[in-house]
Amino acid sequence: MPFWRERDPLVLASRSSARRALLEAAGIPLELHPADLDERALERGASLAPGAVAQFLSREKAAAVSRARPGRLVLAADQVASLGAERFSKPADRAMARAQLSMLSGRSHELHSAITFAQDETVLFEHVEVARLTMRPLSEAFLDAYLDAAGRAVTASVGAYQVEGLGIQLFERIEGDYFTVLGLPLISALDFLRRRGCLLA
Repeated sequence: MPFWRERDPLVLASRSSARRALLEAAGIPLELHPADLDERALERGASLAPGAVAQFLSREKAAAVSRARPGRLVLAADQVASLGAERFSKPADRAMARAQLSMLSGRSHELHSAITFAQDETVLFEHVEVARLTMRPLSEAFLDAYLDAAGRAVTASVGAYQVEGLGIQLFERIEGDYFTVLGLPLISALDFLRRRGCLLA
């Protein structure tokens, strides 16, 4: 990798194929080490605003993986969707995805995307960004067709959609950084890596 200046790859504490693809496309060599945490249990114990919940979960993942990978630079991320005071997790099944999409139909919601860099359980940098997305009104026929076409992918993200795929069909307006919508504030992450000397400036 022409820009990466570290001996070892960055450790990515995530199972997200979207986050992995974004970092690899930006020229960051990676090793994958997803955090083995019960995120929903942690989230239930955190009576925080949505952005603070995303940051808390990101920090917990980074701490867990940096403990398992001593000396290595670890990046963790988390994303929380909210509609007013209501927070959304990844839907467990098609029925839950449909109920969630019906609730978001014709309304604006927010995606709070957080990142944390850690090394040896010490937080080096953390940041959260917000994007605002407005769904168009969705007909019952469209919801059936979308859920059929998207399949299991609707359970893979907090909003039951991926805007980089079929999920873009749901929206009439998106305000905010594209990378934040995908769950990784990439510009801020790259800025930190440059300031730390991990990337050629």
